[in-house]
Amino acid sequence: MFALRKLRGCPIRAEHKFVTASISRFISGKQCYDFVVIGGGIVGSASARELMMRHPNLKIALIEKENDFAKHQSGNNSGVIHAGIYYKPGSLKAKLCVKGLELSYKYFDSKGIKYSKCGKLIVATDRNELSRLLDLYERGIKNGVKDIRMLDSRELREVEPHCKGIQALWSPHTGIVDWGEVTRSYVRDFEDCGGETYLNFHVNKFVNGPNADYPVIITDNKENEVYAKYVLTCCGLHSDTVAVMTGCPEEPKIIPFRGEYLYLKSDKSHLTKTNIYPVPDPRFPFLGVHLTPRIDGRVIVGPNAILAFCKEGYRWGDVNTKELKDILTFNGFRKMALKYAGFGLKEMGRSVIMPLQVLQVQRYIQDITINDVERGPAGVRAQAMGKDGTLIEDFVFDSQAGSGAIGSRVLHCRNAPSPGATSSLAIAQMIADKIKHQFQL
Repeated sequence: MFALRKLRGCPIRAEHKFVTASISRFISGKQCYDFVVIGGGIVGSASARELMMRHPNLKIALIEKENDFAKHQSGNNSGVIHAGIYYKPGSLKAKLCVKGLELSYKYFDSKGIKYSKCGKLIVATDRNELSRLLDLYERGIKNGVKDIRMLDSRELREVEPHCKGIQALWSPHTGIVDWGEVTRSYVRDFEDCGGETYLNFHVNKFVNGPNADYPVIITDNKENEVYAKYVLTCCGLHSDTVAVMTGCPEEPKIIPFRGEYLYLKSDKSHLTKTNIYPVPDPRFPFLGVHLTPRIDGRVIVGPNAILAFCKEGYRWGDVNTKELKDILTFNGFRKMALKYAGFGLKEMGRSVIMPLQVLQVQRYIQDITINDVERGPAGVRAQAMGKDGTLIEDFVFDSQAGSGAIGSRVLHCRNAPSPGATSSLAIAQMIADKIKHQFQL
C-alpha cells in the first residue's frame, strides 16, 4: 500500500494559510489535486517545492515509487557542487549551473545543511592538454564562474601538496554536499507548505477520467488512484517509460550507465582535500576518473562509465532481461556503442581490474597505490539518447497536446542534464515558469 505522509505547518511563507481541501476536491472518496508531480528525485522535489511556494492555495502532491526520496541518481552521486566551467557559454546549462550554485549555497546556509566549499582543480599532466585547459578557463570566464584562475605547477602544489601537474585550473567555489539530504530537505519544505507526498506509489498508467475538473487519473501497480488537473513528471531513469504511457514517442531514450567508485582507505584520505579532475578528452562523453572528498570524510575515486544491464543496475549482477533487450535493440544505442567501442571496453576493464582505475589517478597523485583503495559505491546515470546515437545534453520537455486531457495536461521533463543537482533550484524556477505559461496557472 502506498504511504501518504503527514503534513506540517508552513514556515517558508509567513503569509500562507493552509487551505483545507473543499468537498469539490474529492470524487467518491478519491484523492484529487490541482497538480501532481511524479518523481521524488532532486528535480521533482525542487519543482514541487517551487510550485507549492508560488501557488500556496493549490492542492499539490508529490508521488514517489520508492519507500523514500532520492533513492537513485539524487542519492547516489559524487556530491559535487559544480561551478559551471564545462558548459558552452550562453547555454541554458551554463546559466542554470551558475545560478544554481549561488541559490544552493544560500539554501544550505538557511537550512543548516552541512557542506564544504573545498574547491576544484582541473589538472593538466601533459602538454597536449594545455590548450584544452585554457579553453575551459575561457569558458568559465564567459559563463561568469567566480574567482577561477590558472595555476602553474608551484601554485598547484600550494593548493594540493600531493598533486602533480604542469598547470591547473582552480575553482575555489566548487564544493561538496550530500544531495540526498538536500532532496529530503526540499520535500520537507514542500510538506511544510501544505503539499502531500506519496511513497511506494509506482505509476503504471494514465487514464482520461470522466470528471472535467480532475480529468487525469494516475494509477499505480496496486490499482491505487490519484486524480489530477495537471501533472509534471520528473522520472529520471524511467522518464522515457513514463512519457510513453501518455502517448509520447520513445525518444529520447534513457540508457543507464553505471559509474563505479573506489574509496581511498581512511588512512589515505589526507592525500586530497579538494576535488581533483583530469582535463576532459573531447572525444569521449564522460569527464574521466577524479578524486572527490565526501561530506562524510571519505574520498572517492572514479567513476568509470559502463552500461548497466537494467535501469537500476548498481551491480554487475543486476539484470532485467526486458530492459536489457530494450536497450540492445535500440538503434541509437548500437550506433553509440560502435562509435565508442574502444572506450567502452577500457571502461569495463577498469570495472573488473581495480589497478587500471588506480592508474588513472596516479597521473596526478603518484602516492596512491592499489593497496590504498577498496571498492566503493556506485550510481546509475540516466543518459538521454537520440535514435542516431547522439548523447542529448539539453533539457527536453514533452507533451502530446491535442490528444485529450492526458496529452494537454501532462508535461514530461524527459531530460534534466548534469549538473542537475547543482542546478536544481534554478531548474525548478524554470519549470515553474514553463508550467505557468503552458497551463495558465
